[in-house]
Amino acid sequence: MDKKILGVTAGIAIVIVVAAIVLTLPSSEIITIQETNEKIGLVINSPSQSISLQQIDEIYSDASSTGIGRSNVYLFWNIIEPQRGEFDWSQSDVMMGLNEKNGLKVTLFFSVINGETLGPFPDWIGNPSLSAIGEERLVNVLDEILSRYHIVDSVIIAGETESQFRYYEQNIPVYKELFSGVYEKLKEKHPDVKFGNSFALHNVLNKDLGHIVSDLAIGDFVAFSYFPVDTLNDIVKTPQDAKEDLRKVFEIVPNKKIGFFEISWSTSDFVGGNTTSQKDFLEKSFEFYSENEPEIEFLTWYRQYDRPENTCVTEQQE
Repeated sequence: MDKKILGVTAGIAIVIVVAAIVLTLPSSEIITIQETNEKIGLVINSPSQSISLQQIDEIYSDASSTGIGRSNVYLFWNIIEPQRGEFDWSQSDVMMGLNEKNGLKVTLFFSVINGETLGPFPDWIGNPSLSAIGEERLVNVLDEILSRYHIVDSVIIAGETESQFRYYEQNIPVYKELFSGVYEKLKEKHPDVKFGNSFALHNVLNKDLGHIVSDLAIGDFVAFSYFPVDTLNDIVKTPQDAKEDLRKVFEIVPNKKIGFFEISWSTSDFVGGNTTSQKDFLEKSFEFYSENEPEIEFLTWYRQYDRPENTCVTEQQE
């Protein structure tokens, strides 16, 4: 069948919407959106692929002016350590520098697990299985990153983790051993940094995979991405329905802090989205945050600008 693959988008200049919601919150809720709130984040991106450093600097300044206190940075091992023991900081220094300049904390996604795939890994590692990734070398590269960038306070090394283990639950103990070893060694060196794994909440709910999340509720927090879609990536929820979905994380993981790594609502009419429902859901997300702030590690909206038109959805034959 035809399956839509959706690059879920946020609305154009979502920072304007964030600021508007902050200004219209009831006085009893304003305390949750302070001048700078380190728990509230935004994935900061440019409106086009061709952009100058000055323009991206202005985009970061605009985003930080809304009161957000963090953003996500996505790093890949093959870029950071292309040769064993030799690190290339040219790209990450720019992104981390922009965050630091604007007073933002960073949630780091370092891709060891990315859905059904592993890596990408540098050529000198090859294409290892989970058991062959190597605890020591993973500790080493993360230690180098955390020692260089002190604004990183949260690290995720597995994203859409439920997809990796959906058909291979027998590999869960292997990953838990790897994560636990890395966690213990890095906590000794960086005790203030928190570590966790991320899951796609919509996949977990649509495919009844809560048991995988429960089994992997390790580390300092459990993180989730969330898009209000069905298994074909069509939007089938109302903003209130989506808020109720967010509440379900506390049933799945009752005894851990929760991080919302990427929350979004597409404006594409191709999948049933529009700007009105997006704004409504953004408001519902802030309501949810206000009601559950003590249990939430962070909540980050994905993303500041829409992708260019006709780049969000492709068709794939299955």
